[in-house]
Amino acid sequence: MAYTVILDACVMYPAPLRSYLMYLANTGLFKARWTDRIHDEWMRNLVANNPSIDPQKLERTRQLMNANVPYCLVEGYEPLIEGLTLPDQDDRHVVAAALKGQAEAIITFNLKDFPTTQLDALGLSAIHPDEFLSDMFELKPSACITAAHQQRQGLKRPPLSAAEFLECLQKQRLPSFVSRLKQFEMML
Repeated sequence: MAYTVILDACVMYPAPLRSYLMYLANTGLFKARWTDRIHDEWMRNLVANNPSIDPQKLERTRQLMNANVPYCLVEGYEPLIEGLTLPDQDDRHVVAAALKGQAEAIITFNLKDFPTTQLDALGLSAIHPDEFLSDMFELKPSACITAAHQQRQGLKRPPLSAAEFLECLQKQRLPSFVSRLKQFEMML
């Protein structure tokens, strides 16, 4: 059984990271899961911060993600929310989804919102995306390189060189992971 993770809205917000995680999930290296509420959160924040974005394009992205990542959507987690305690009560739905979706970890930039003491008791952990992707690289470098190659090849407006692609990923706060990928820049 594949390692299962819940992707928090903050890692789905930036398109380059979201896209890479989708490509990597489709290698079978891990199972990515989320909820409609997580989708709503990243989409709402993206439109709020960039009103020129067409919400219909974001809805299409949601549909494509749900259609192309097997067993991604977690449903029926809502009854678990009330029994959870976190520093930010608005994050309880993410933990509830992780529990319902039988995830081992929550991939998030907001580690402080998911304290180890509370997650340990639930059999969960919160992992920064740089650490998660670095771990995935250690497990199966070929899958990470393949996913990066596929993502870069899919970029048409504008197309990016391998160096530009790596620079784009670097801007996603992924220094350790990008340093690993740079060793294979010619394969990207």
